[in-house]
Amino acid sequence: MRAIPLTVTALAAALLLTACNDSGGGKNGKSSSACEIGGVSVQIGSASVAPAAGDTGEIPVSITNQSAPCTLDHFPGVVLKAGDTRATVPVLKGAQAQQLKLAKGDSASFSISYVRGKDGDKSALAAKTVRIALPGSDTGRDFPWSYGPVAGKADGSGPDASVSAFQQVGD
Repeated sequence: MRAIPLTVTALAAALLLTACNDSGGGKNGKSSSACEIGGVSVQIGSASVAPAAGDTGEIPVSITNQSAPCTLDHFPGVVLKAGDTRATVPVLKGAQAQQLKLAKGDSASFSISYVRGKDGDKSALAAKTVRIALPGSDTGRDFPWSYGPVAGKADGSGPDASVSAFQQVGD
């Protein structure tokens, strides 16, 4: 008859363990394992630059973890800046975020796509800087934007640009 209490105890312990998760739960509800700009290297790769107004360009961005294991869980934050004007780049329509865990030395990438605007066009954003932030972190890093003005959307809702989901690089 001792088998029943032992079985019930083991089952209760198993249920408690499955109720746990590894989401961290750091300060302000943010995951304590989220990748942060200070712990990763961020590089903008060779772009496929849009040569003329109306053409589409694509800029690859790679992230390599330089510290403790961390997680990318959602989309990168991308903001184009032109002086005091700031425009948040929306997520590519239909893109699905995935959670990527990066060990030290692991890499991920994403792309910024944009439509080149016409020089001097009031609806275009003459961006000079792009700020990249990682999900779960308030810190971002600025990079020069040397790809020409970004066209505005026809509905006036912001830049005609988008950011893709993170993709694991390598194995």
